[in-house]
Amino acid sequence: MSQYSQGMSDQPVCHCLLCEEHDVEPDDLDLRTIRGNVLEHGRAVVVIPQDEDGPGWAFTVGLWHTLRSPEIAVFGLRTEVMHACLNTLADEIAAGRTVAAGQERRDVIRDYPVAVRDVHASWYRSLFGTALHFYRRPPLPFTEIVWPDARGRFPWEREAVPGLAERQPALWIPKDDHAPGYWSKLP
Repeated sequence: MSQYSQGMSDQPVCHCLLCEEHDVEPDDLDLRTIRGNVLEHGRAVVVIPQDEDGPGWAFTVGLWHTLRSPEIAVFGLRTEVMHACLNTLADEIAAGRTVAAGQERRDVIRDYPVAVRDVHASWYRSLFGTALHFYRRPPLPFTEIVWPDARGRFPWEREAVPGLAERQPALWIPKDDHAPGYWSKLP
């Protein structure tokens, strides 16, 4: 048994495919891969690449199961950068350095701060379907990692580079209240 699959009786409950029996068999290759990565590494990283319609994003699956830490998402960077950011943060969490809303961290992207924000649940179905399938039902907390422009200005700051806010959604705002654009149009 992996160190990541051991029970944590003093922690909040987890309803994932590893913790509870479900009527659903994970016959999907992606879900089997995620299960294997969570068992072996404590997490998986799901990457949705950029396409002609809009920016890509990436998120973790397994941090809640393994460490009872919110899952983490990042948006609008190159695929390999997003993957590296999530693995860096997951390693920090595993080492006991929690990631929590309201933090500004400098240990994710070299020479740049990132801001941590809670994700409103209204975004889950549009962005994190794989995680929803893995966990089956709440609790399933998510946090968003928001990155700044080259001068260290975040999307909500007046002098931020134009287009920065369009590359990464403001997931702490309910989906129905989000500014119109690519992210709010996702089903």
